[in-house]
Amino acid sequence: MAEVLLFHHAQGLTSGVRGFADRLRRDGHTVHTPDLFDGRVFDELDAGVGYAGEVGFGTILERGKAAAEGLPNELVYAGFSLGVMPAQMLAQSRLGAKGALLFHSCVPTSEFGDGWPQAVPVQIHGMDADEFFVDEGDLDAARALVKETADAELFLYPGKQHLFADNSLPSYDEQAAGLLTERTLGFLAARSG
Repeated sequence: MAEVLLFHHAQGLTSGVRGFADRLRRDGHTVHTPDLFDGRVFDELDAGVGYAGEVGFGTILERGKAAAEGLPNELVYAGFSLGVMPAQMLAQSRLGAKGALLFHSCVPTSEFGDGWPQAVPVQIHGMDADEFFVDEGDLDAARALVKETADAELFLYPGKQHLFADNSLPSYDEQAAGLLTERTLGFLAARSG
């Protein structure tokens, strides 16, 4: 089975993120869920983004890098929204990555080096009318990543919810989250062993 390092979104390590990790574990995968916010969880996305800004996005990336220390290099890196930053950074820069799962966000590959490593498969998931994903450049970055990498898939779901895969939030979309989970499990099964 695959070993996954899963980073939470800007509202923190919510019960929904923990539940998603538990769903992957039930399929036999090992999933690590570091807390980049020192136990803080926010009811509103804006408050969480504000906190991340106070802490500093560079600090968030360093905490993500520290979370990988002591773990095998052969990981699948996954992140929800804000958590995509450390997941993508590690997938692009840490040798041995087995894959990346980018939920609700995608950063231009130039942020973390000279482009996406060709041997690292990636899936990107977002909603086609999510203002954060579409209007802030994430969709463009995702499309560029798919063009530059042979083993990359972009999945767009109908709707405008941002954190649609976290069942502890009002933005949860059961149908889209179910499909995202199914695709994620297929991705991990292909990287097991």
